[in-house]
Amino acid sequence: MEFSIFNLKNGLQVIHQELNGPASHCGFLINVGSRDEQDDEHGIVHFIEHCIFKGSRKRKAYHILSRLDAVGGEINAYTTKEDTMIHASFLNTHFERALELLTDITFFPSFPDKEISKEKLIVIDEIKAYLDSPGEQIFDDFEDLLFEGHPIGHTILGTSEQLKKFKSNHLKTFHNKYYHPQNIVFSVVGNIPLKTVKRLCEKYLSEIPLSGEIPKRKAFDLYKPQNTVKERDVNQAHLLMGNMAYSMNDDERRPMILLNNILGGPAMNSRLNLNISEKYGFAYNLESNYVPYTDTGYFSVYLGTEANYLKKAKSLIYKELNKLKDARLGQRQLHMSKQQLIGQIALSQENGASQMNALAKSLLTYNRVDTLEHIYNEIESITAEQILDIANKVFDFDSFSSLSYTNKHIQTMI
Repeated sequence: MEFSIFNLKNGLQVIHQELNGPASHCGFLINVGSRDEQDDEHGIVHFIEHCIFKGSRKRKAYHILSRLDAVGGEINAYTTKEDTMIHASFLNTHFERALELLTDITFFPSFPDKEISKEKLIVIDEIKAYLDSPGEQIFDDFEDLLFEGHPIGHTILGTSEQLKKFKSNHLKTFHNKYYHPQNIVFSVVGNIPLKTVKRLCEKYLSEIPLSGEIPKRKAFDLYKPQNTVKERDVNQAHLLMGNMAYSMNDDERRPMILLNNILGGPAMNSRLNLNISEKYGFAYNLESNYVPYTDTGYFSVYLGTEANYLKKAKSLIYKELNKLKDARLGQRQLHMSKQQLIGQIALSQENGASQMNALAKSLLTYNRVDTLEHIYNEIESITAEQILDIANKVFDFDSFSSLSYTNKHIQTMI
């Protein structure tokens, strides 16, 4: 994995990786997410992400949406709790077209009132669809429980009530605070020479002006365990439980990733899948997750199952957690777990769009990008004692929070 990093005179960082193939990918990763919103701005970051496609200083919505589609490319965006990505995929020959378009909508959106009014209806429909999906909503509600009173716990979509209040001037004011070169990384992955990337970035990006000081992010530092049961019109019981864990900047982050992978990661041979789903057939949806943020993080186990299986499934989950707390992994177990994680990382490099995103995220978060060799060496250096120690710290049941959705018309025990 060879890549190049250079800075433009206005502070914007660019990272480039040259890969063979007919398609390339590029995008702006902006260091702003839903956790940066004030109470009266809830949902504005995601709404801005939608509205940048609705008009710019040079184009109306139709011309934005047609510019890359007309040559077989794609343009898209997403919002998370801590960042926003605006990106494109295209044939290599259309890099300049993609870069010019992304620059136009990212830095110079016009937020026309007429288009904003229409887009509100679309996002409100998105919110309604999300509320109809308890298996998705419970994750956001669980974060709101863990991070009670802090904006990092807020949903990314916001609420229909708040969304209706946004006007063009609200979007422009917020955009002006955060969408600045020193708060953004531009990432390019594909069969495009570095000299071409440098030349075109200088042409389109170097004259974008610097801004004032970017608002500081409010840190989270107050956690108290909570256990909540919500009655919902659901056909199965949903349960999320977990505890605070390590931030992106913590030395224990990689061992925590390995521990989570062993317990309930994406592989079919995870302990939760083999010992609960496969052995008993209790749960189709059963997984564990480790979510790190820049200053905090959390671990969770999610279960969706028939209500009458919930109590037994929950006890089996605790049994698997206790196994990892009580006994060190054997040498062979540890080796195989490391090889699995290394293999998963290697396979993720095959997707150019994912690689473009990963490079940008690493540079934005750490101001560096580790080589694959460095990452693999870090994984290989993890010890069984580290895994055992982290399991006993994070799987501290006295510190666990839990949230469940149940239907009062269905008998269940939690």
